[in-house]
Amino acid sequence: MKAKLQNVVKVFKLIFGYGIMLVLFAGGLTFFGYLAALLIGGETATAICTWIYKSFIPVMIYASTILILFGLLTMYLAGEKALTPEKKDAQHEGEK
Repeated sequence: MKAKLQNVVKVFKLIFGYGIMLVLFAGGLTFFGYLAALLIGGETATAICTWIYKSFIPVMIYASTILILFGLLTMYLAGEKALTPEKKDAQHEGEK
């Protein structure tokens, strides 16, 4: 059972990693949309900015929220603890 769970966790981590990467890349692409709108100007620029703000960004927010919850589920299934120092690590940090 643990072997199957570890295989599931590996697949979930892969999905989480690529999904977050795509969402971050799409968020970076919005910069170019706003830059194009700035260069074009006028009513077309307003339409581009409105479409990015009302249609594209909400989809990215929902996708990133779902992927973050997916990542948290993956960490829970793997038994990982993030941002929690172990006593060994804390002692070694003080000795350096």
